[in-house]
Amino acid sequence: MRLNELGQPIGDALPDWQAPPRVARTTLVGRFCRVEPLNAAQHAADLFAANALDSAGAGWTYLGSGPFADFAAFQTWIENASRREDAMFHAIIDLRTQKPVGSACYSHIDPANGVAEIGSVKFSPLMQRTPVSTESMYLMMKNVFEQGYRRYEWKCDSLNAPSRRAAQRFGFSYEATFRQLVVIKQRTRDTAWFSIIDSEWPAINDAFTRWLAPENFDAQGQQRVALSALTGPLLKARG
Repeated sequence: MRLNELGQPIGDALPDWQAPPRVARTTLVGRFCRVEPLNAAQHAADLFAANALDSAGAGWTYLGSGPFADFAAFQTWIENASRREDAMFHAIIDLRTQKPVGSACYSHIDPANGVAEIGSVKFSPLMQRTPVSTESMYLMMKNVFEQGYRRYEWKCDSLNAPSRRAAQRFGFSYEATFRQLVVIKQRTRDTAWFSIIDSEWPAINDAFTRWLAPENFDAQGQQRVALSALTGPLLKARG
């Protein structure tokens, strides 16, 4: 334990710390997908069609926006999201079809402290339970840590069980639940916080690299080893 001159415990010194650049809208390319800056003219129509496959709108329940009554309302939301400076929205493109199948953004970007959050994650039915969903999250995560960020956050409604499972599958550690943190859609929301920090990133990066490797998929494209089998032991080791 590190102590100051008064004998008080203090955090580790960071004598060489320099704030990274602000996370920007950028294009990231993988084996299965491409993540690119959200653009209404390029993405709105195909994203609306992809999300419309969730006819009940269940995918919007825990998000602050949606579902949208019609394309015009959705297009307006995309236009506004793509212009935001506090959150960097991206479309997720399936490389097989070259069409957008989901979206996500960097939010709560804090270069001074080296912190960024992945937020507003919306996977359409076309990308759920596919390598596209996993690789897109990996590409966005990798981009942040390679720029020198120290902490990457995932936050979700505490009642959103699929999102909580996804966070831990991707290697995020559960930290706490903040009670009555926000009001959305005229209801209260407790928010569960998860994170990955820079010291954990090399092992997480290795797990994703192993999972995404061609040899991890059979001739039918089915995974041989689940990502959770690679990240689960890492979470247990953190306690």
